[in-house]
Amino acid sequence: MPVDIELRDVADHICDYTFNFYWHEHALDPDSVIPSQKGTEYTYRDLVNALKKGDTVRIKGNMGKNFAYSVGADIQHLGGSGDVEKAGRIFVDGDVGPEAAMGMVSGTLYVAGKIAQPWGNIVEMASDMESYRKFRSITDIVHNGLGNDSLLVNKYNEKERTLEIDDGILRGTIAARCNKFFRITVQGDVHNGTGVLMQDGTVIVNGNAGMNTGSHLDGATVVINGNVGEFAGAFMKSGTLVFLAAKGYIGAEMIGGTIYSKDKVKANPPVEKSKMKGEDSALIRKLMDAGRVESMLYNKYEIGEEKEKYVEVRMRDGSVIMRKID
Repeated sequence: MPVDIELRDVADHICDYTFNFYWHEHALDPDSVIPSQKGTEYTYRDLVNALKKGDTVRIKGNMGKNFAYSVGADIQHLGGSGDVEKAGRIFVDGDVGPEAAMGMVSGTLYVAGKIAQPWGNIVEMASDMESYRKFRSITDIVHNGLGNDSLLVNKYNEKERTLEIDDGILRGTIAARCNKFFRITVQGDVHNGTGVLMQDGTVIVNGNAGMNTGSHLDGATVVINGNVGEFAGAFMKSGTLVFLAAKGYIGAEMIGGTIYSKDKVKANPPVEKSKMKGEDSALIRKLMDAGRVESMLYNKYEIGEEKEKYVEVRMRDGSVIMRKID
């Protein structure tokens, strides 16, 4: 059943599939009534449930933080499968704040106003609705193709399985949860969470990346032809993450996969530096367009053999480190 809601003030966490995660040390109540409604009493859960059923949600008002977070994801943290599921359409008669659609993997957004940067995992399509801009997730396009849609500015080639993003928009969570082989190339810098939970395919960023690059990576390849922010490769399960240099520690709670860095970086135990082999250098030459000598200078990081001798320690800033047991 469609949902129509009008809001008098800017609202946060609208259509947010992660609505009962802990934010700033307190839990949001998914069954609380969204404030500042005019003539309705919808809860946060009502809007999410409508989208899960494939229904349309129409909103009059301006969106604040966490709009359309992880739409289309059956969140494992909340008891789901972690897989991608179908989602309905969202219409917004108003403006949208930064980081909208972070982790979004299906469904369609129609926005009458502006969307502040950085965006999440979305690209703009040629609109089929007058007075609205249309957006789909990168993951949805990779999994299901364009169909009758067409991209604005960016380039998609189904036969070659490529998507090139070169519109100058700063984005986060690019290719979140992708499980189909595709090569996604981004010209320029990216925001946080590139390749999060990605199982297949390759993301190539010709620029720098933000925090949590390659976090929860689960079999795919993420290539950053620049530097990455804190917590690169956190919770990584498998796959390959490559970059030039990293800020802070890499590999927090990493359990598998391989990280390559041109510069030496600090690693959270049990991640440790391991020996580069011939096949590693060959991979670097392929992924980073490096020469033979340059490829041999990269540093390789994997899980060490003494994982049982470390204990997890959660820091005040929310980060996780592995501390060696004496």
